[in-house]
Amino acid sequence: MGFTLKWADHSLDLDSRTCVMGVLNVTPDCFSEQGRFFDFHKAVEHGEFMARAGADLIDIGGESTRPYSRRISPQEEMDRVLPVVEALSKRIHIPLSIDTTKAAVAEEAIKAGASIINDISALRFDAAMAGVAARAGCPVVLMHMQGTPEDMQDRPHYDDVVRDVIHFLLDAKDRAVAAGIRKDLVMVDPGIGFGKTLNDNLTIIRRLRELRLLGCPLLIGTSNKTFIGKILGREAHERGVGTMATVAAAIMNGAHVVRVHDVGPTVETARVIDAIRKGRIEGSEEA
Repeated sequence: MGFTLKWADHSLDLDSRTCVMGVLNVTPDCFSEQGRFFDFHKAVEHGEFMARAGADLIDIGGESTRPYSRRISPQEEMDRVLPVVEALSKRIHIPLSIDTTKAAVAEEAIKAGASIINDISALRFDAAMAGVAARAGCPVVLMHMQGTPEDMQDRPHYDDVVRDVIHFLLDAKDRAVAAGIRKDLVMVDPGIGFGKTLNDNLTIIRRLRELRLLGCPLLIGTSNKTFIGKILGREAHERGVGTMATVAAAIMNGAHVVRVHDVGPTVETARVIDAIRKGRIEGSEEA
């Protein structure tokens, strides 16, 4: 099933190749970057770097959603992300995504130059979020999460994690469309690491193709996550090779967009796996 997202001045062809979403966390406590891009100038510089490295879109977040992280106010979140969104929207020409669960933050970020909403709560935490997205006419990423960031890793349990994720995302998709969000602009994310055990994460990646029945582009974010560290015995900053392995597996199993911290290696990994998956190099006439 092929997908092409078209909105405003942007278009993402998710059929011909896998798209890479670069992660830009403007937080002091991100598990992966450890606050490296909390400084405005460093954040903007890194956003430009990811664009040059081949990112198709950049996801900007101002609130950590790691397990047991604390919530911050909408104003504090806006103070972190809006200057970065505004600056990058003037310097690079790829779509910017705002990673937030707060309608006020999403609305102001769109005014500042973002054009995608990535909501880890799948529109559940803020009743006004669906309306913001519908009025903006922008793509929305709906993610599965059991619980909240504060408690999602307190003994997560599923009878069948893939089946439960599918049911959750079907309901989220229906709610989004009912609220006026265009069906062709809905993306779904199974929420690797969000209320999942190590085995749950592995099962989702292995059975990712089953989520195709949702009829939406699949976005997956495995970058540097704890389950990779448990497999390899590596700290967050040492999980690059493990991350590329999960990226390759996710693409082979049907992912359309991969969300990562390290864009350059991911672009190369995706290019090779896309060629293997299709049995050819795009644009090449070589047999």
